[in-house]
Amino acid sequence: MAAALGQRLRGGEVIELISDLGGGKTTFVRGLARGLGSSDAVSSPSFTLSNVYKTEQLQLHHFDFYRLHEVGIMRDELAEVVQDPQAVTVVEWGDIVADVLPEQRLSVKIKVLDEDKRQFTFAYPENLNYLFPDNT
Repeated sequence: MAAALGQRLRGGEVIELISDLGGGKTTFVRGLARGLGSSDAVSSPSFTLSNVYKTEQLQLHHFDFYRLHEVGIMRDELAEVVQDPQAVTVVEWGDIVADVLPEQRLSVKIKVLDEDKRQFTFAYPENLNYLFPDNT
């Protein structure tokens, strides 16, 4: 599912991932990267705070703010990246930077049903309808 979504990304999108620990956020980003055509190894940026994955056309910026109590300079970096039309920005644990995240974003809630099952809920504004063509 995430790979199919990744194929539709154009650049400039901001995606907020909402889930408990172990919910599958990094696995979702792995699918996005694959759909974008990246061959980079995707890993959780829990300790590095951010990772960048390259594709032929775009860059996928993956932020994880779980371990931060004060975002400091990361707020500035995120604010710059979300303005880049050649970047797709994915944010985990975005509550701490909610003031930087644009209202026009895709929010993906991942609920763990059991070890192998997840429920996904997508919320997005009309200008991102192209990401879900079957729902328009």
